[in-house]
Amino acid sequence: MLVSLYVKNFAIINEIEVLFKDHLNILTGETGAGKSIIIGSINAALGAKVPKDIIRNGAEYALVQLVFETKDEKVLDAMRELDLPVDDGQIIISRKIMAKRSICKINGENVTTSTLTTIASLLIDIHGQHEHQSLLNKAKHLEIVDRFAKDEIGNLKEELETSYREYNKLRQELSQAGMDEEKRLREISFLEYEINEIKSASLIAGEDEELSAAYKRLSNANAISTVLNSIYASTGYDAGSAGDAIGRALKQMAKVVELDERLQDFSKQLTDIDGILNDFNRDIAQYLSEMDNYEEEFDEVTKRLDLINHLKAKYGNSIEEIKAYCDNCEVKLNKYRDYDIYISDLKKSVDKAELKLRDISLKLSEIRKRKATLLTEKIKEALVALNFLDVKFEMVFNTLKDYTSNGIDDAEFIISTNPGEDLKPLAKVASGGELSRVMLGIKSVLADKDEIETLIFDEIDTGISGRTAQKVSEQLAEIAKHHQIICITHLAQIAAMADSHYIIEKVTDNVTTQTQIKELDYDEAVEELARILGGAVITHRVTESAKEMKELALATKKYKI
Repeated sequence: MLVSLYVKNFAIINEIEVLFKDHLNILTGETGAGKSIIIGSINAALGAKVPKDIIRNGAEYALVQLVFETKDEKVLDAMRELDLPVDDGQIIISRKIMAKRSICKINGENVTTSTLTTIASLLIDIHGQHEHQSLLNKAKHLEIVDRFAKDEIGNLKEELETSYREYNKLRQELSQAGMDEEKRLREISFLEYEINEIKSASLIAGEDEELSAAYKRLSNANAISTVLNSIYASTGYDAGSAGDAIGRALKQMAKVVELDERLQDFSKQLTDIDGILNDFNRDIAQYLSEMDNYEEEFDEVTKRLDLINHLKAKYGNSIEEIKAYCDNCEVKLNKYRDYDIYISDLKKSVDKAELKLRDISLKLSEIRKRKATLLTEKIKEALVALNFLDVKFEMVFNTLKDYTSNGIDDAEFIISTNPGEDLKPLAKVASGGELSRVMLGIKSVLADKDEIETLIFDEIDTGISGRTAQKVSEQLAEIAKHHQIICITHLAQIAAMADSHYIIEKVTDNVTTQTQIKELDYDEAVEELARILGGAVITHRVTESAKEMKELALATKKYKI
């Protein structure tokens, strides 16, 4: 559940912190008080795009932080897979928004927006006007059925996607394989040429790096020889060189070494130095002798490098890639040499893949149709509870002409809201208020199936009032048995049902304006209900009506829970 929301320097919010509770949390306030900004700040924390001017005037940044507590193993496993720390089921999501960039964090670790969205989608579901408008899209309907049937569907959709990719790959290969005899012979000739060119080079893994090092050495042979000859002369045994000086020092040491036993160590060290210098001088002489005729080696290295670089330009950026290209050419060559067998085998593979895809698609379709019957019956019951008194609600299935990664079903919900009317697609029948109630009905049916703990409803009361509003409030309370609900409303019937009631207010000191939010106690909640009911003038009778509404709501919930 969402434990707390902290917002700083976001639009007209200076700084607020809200501690949310379990079950039904209701937010109310005057029009323009900043209710939409609260939802906007949560969306921003979850990775949504924000306008450049969202940072409060005079501030350098805006900050939104959400604290969740969860025991859901699916969420915790996702955190571990992404290598994110988690302690005692607490997940802290924050986003710092600056003029040119933003920083997203989960439990103190910087994350990408993609990672943030992945975790957030497991923790919270925000239902606004956009979501119930999404019911006008048929693809959303099938997604709802799949959520309802997920226990029975299991991994079937993943198997379907894998099978569909394999089928498409084979079908595309078959489509591209067709050619006449003349083209086939040209391809064979071309592949034989490329294979021969690569194999005749007898490439050895890593030789290009060795050749590059040799080329660097040999192309600078003159400079190297000049320096080494000078060093050889300085460290040799000619008069005035280091070796000559060490030799004379050894002779002098021999005269006195017997006079003091401590001189034995000095004599040994001097002898070691002479030996090291002698070895060094001999190694340099050997190196120089090997470079006497470097031109021939340099020519061979250059030619070999030119050949390898020529092959790289044609077949790959490394010797490994060139060899892999050659292997691929040999596979193609075998196909073209035995072309009839290749095409025959490929057609069999396509048929086999299509049969597998068809079986999975039909199995998924059968589950969907069976579960859709049960789902639509439950949604119909929920709609009746939401004051759709004579509603009919079903789902129609058609079969697509081609396979897709989501199966062969073309399905959509159909509805009739009045007696005698034919069932029609939602887009042709439902108004905005009816769509919001249909979505609420769907949410209530999916509540037991839905693993997301926190649901936010914004504009759920669009286009409704009176008895319908009362029915919606009861349905929200029903969903709140299994989920934490955060709901923004302007209807007293819904607000009265709150387990926790918060008021959003806009305050000003004639210099700046800011939004504030606070939790109401029982008496304050009744006063807020009276404001919603009474408008500009709140009489004693309005207050009594508000109190009665609150008491009835509590009694209804106590009875149901």
